[in-house]
Amino acid sequence: MMVAKDIAFPNLHIYLTDVPKSFSVFGFEIAFYGVIIAVGILLGLCVAAADQKRHGLDPNTIWDVALYGIPAGIIGARIYYVIFYWESYRDNPLSMFNLRAGGLAIYGGVLGAILTVLIYTRIKKLSFFATFDSISLGFLVGQIIGRWGNFFNREVFGGYCDNLLAMRLPIEAVRARDISPSLQATIIEGTNYIQVHPTFLYEGLWNLAALAFLWFYSPKKKFNGEIFCLYIALYGVGRLWIEYIRTDRLYIGNTNIPVSMVVSVAMILVAMTITIIQRRKIKE
Repeated sequence: MMVAKDIAFPNLHIYLTDVPKSFSVFGFEIAFYGVIIAVGILLGLCVAAADQKRHGLDPNTIWDVALYGIPAGIIGARIYYVIFYWESYRDNPLSMFNLRAGGLAIYGGVLGAILTVLIYTRIKKLSFFATFDSISLGFLVGQIIGRWGNFFNREVFGGYCDNLLAMRLPIEAVRARDISPSLQATIIEGTNYIQVHPTFLYEGLWNLAALAFLWFYSPKKKFNGEIFCLYIALYGVGRLWIEYIRTDRLYIGNTNIPVSMVVSVAMILVAMTITIIQRRKIKE
């Protein structure tokens, strides 16, 4: 049996007790989710600025565009999530503004940021692709750190598993809608927990590997925009297989088609097509 605030990784012999979702400052509850997202954004901006500097570009561009890109990214991430999970908000539309309850979709954030950077660079007469090459590295840093917000929220997990990284969560600590029928069937009678794939951790590790590769490859890139394309492709590949095992997938309308898997495939194809075309032009 587990207590409500417990989190365990039994095959790693890690048992955490009293893991809170928030902390109090002068009587005001602050969610760890929000703090971790903020830290991820700040460190991501630092990495993006450092990449601009090593390429001989102005790192202040990153901090300037962040003033518009961060709000746009958050709004885009929320709108994307609400659109594809509207049934949870239609009876209480005002609840869509409650970010403390979670509910941000990274693809919406990326699209919001892309649009903002595109407008900003057009106005400032800067290279959109050179700028977003650096921002792509910052995105990965933010995603790696930000996924730990899902850990504290007890969300973004997959179906049953018993591998080395298997995670146990008390049933009362997770949202009922995240426990799929197949996962429900694996709950052992007399126990009060689920044992699942920690997909937030899988995605964090995948993004860490992608970041390491792109950081060292960036000085050798063949054209402006290549790092951006590789980021989209690498993240899309990882998200494709991770989304397949998640239990909280967003679907297209009333279908059983996961929207993130469709977006992942589309982004992979677009990114790789652009990369191949640009490399051929350079070769010619």
